[in-house]
Amino acid sequence: MNTSTQVEYTLTELQSCVASHILEDNQSVFVGTGCPLVATMLAQRTHAPNLLIIFEAGGMGPQVPELPISVGDSRTFYKAIAASSMHDVMAAGQAGYIDYGFLGAAAIDMYGNLNTTVIGDWKTPKVRLPGSGGANDVGSFCWRTIYNLRNQSKRTFVKELDFITTPGYLDGTGAREKAGLPTGCGPYRVITQLGVYGFDEATKRLMLISIHPRVTLDEIQDNSDFEILIPEDVPVTAIPTDEERRILREIDPTGRVIDK
Repeated sequence: MNTSTQVEYTLTELQSCVASHILEDNQSVFVGTGCPLVATMLAQRTHAPNLLIIFEAGGMGPQVPELPISVGDSRTFYKAIAASSMHDVMAAGQAGYIDYGFLGAAAIDMYGNLNTTVIGDWKTPKVRLPGSGGANDVGSFCWRTIYNLRNQSKRTFVKELDFITTPGYLDGTGAREKAGLPTGCGPYRVITQLGVYGFDEATKRLMLISIHPRVTLDEIQDNSDFEILIPEDVPVTAIPTDEERRILREIDPTGRVIDK
């Protein structure tokens, strides 16, 4: 469940609803499997019916009937406007046609840089992770990138990454542009089991913008290896509605993802 107190929604339901509220109608989103896909499907079935969902394997603009197993599942092409290719999808991002990217990560730093490659030394790592896939392209070229982490802790919110798989704001204001990335794009929101974060406009540092129910500010800071910017007034995250939970059960009828 979401906290130690018994509640009526799971962590994935909460994170999916939070993420769905970020996505806007008549926008496009590059999405992977799991919670990011659940969130985009929820948005499309509620406030954003014209949300254009894009899959790495080439499905563009589908009306996904229920939760696919992977980005190559045949359901990612259901009623799509195009059954294209990975090449075309990545080219669309590079050309500036994708509004939102939606990524998971093993670790993040205060500037929104992600590591999904190795924990420890590159040559002799403690853990070898899946790697970039399309995550570098998504974080580099989508206009706004949303990150989903299920376990915020000092091991996942770190001062210094062992490896940068996906660039965030690198080392602060102006660094992305100096590295040759498009002006005006970058990390936008980070959603964890504790709260929702944005990035301070002046410094590009991670900043709390919403705290989940029954979570304290001490928990927010205690579960980070770096200092999180915390405004004076922080609202509490809205919990899933009964209607949202009903739709989530239609999206994932077996509970494979949303029951977690």
